Amino acid sequence: MIAKLKGLLDETGADWAVIDVGGVGYLVHCSSKTLAALGGVGEGCTVYTDLQVSENDMRLLGFAEAAERDWFRLLTQVQGVGSKVALAILSALSTGEVQAACAKGDAAMIARASVVLPVPSVPVSAITSPGASFSAIRCPKASIAARLGKAKAIVMAG
Repeated sequence: MIAKLKGLLDETGADWAVIDVGGVGYLVHCSSKTLAALGGVGEGCTVYTDLQVSENDMRLLGFAEAAERDWFRLLTQVQGVGSKVALAILSALSTGEVQAACAKGDAAMIARASVVLPVPSVPVSAITSPGASFSAIRCPKASIAARLGKAKAIVMAG
């Protein structure tokens, strides 16, 4: 797994960047907040990454902070919330705002990214409200809990 890339920003697009690490260009899909934090083309940058592998695709996702990557991983554990929706939520909200929304069950705050939640089977409230298929569980790693400032996060059980 690729955990982090450190190199030069080669080029960017609407939701991606190419990071040149030792002459190899890595295509990294990013939130708009991460893209803004990377700096200008030719400048040095660091992204924390998550590699998603499916039977048809391999996708490298990049984040300006480890906490943003950790929230991405928690959000994608919710059934129906894939990488595009999780990136859109993290583009609309800071990690602190996502944490606060989950802690308070504030669906309205998550709804700021509702333009990217077209799947009718995934209501906005499903991300923030504990229900039959959700439970408050301990974060799997103490380091995640420390970065998030809480010992618990709302994620999909199972």
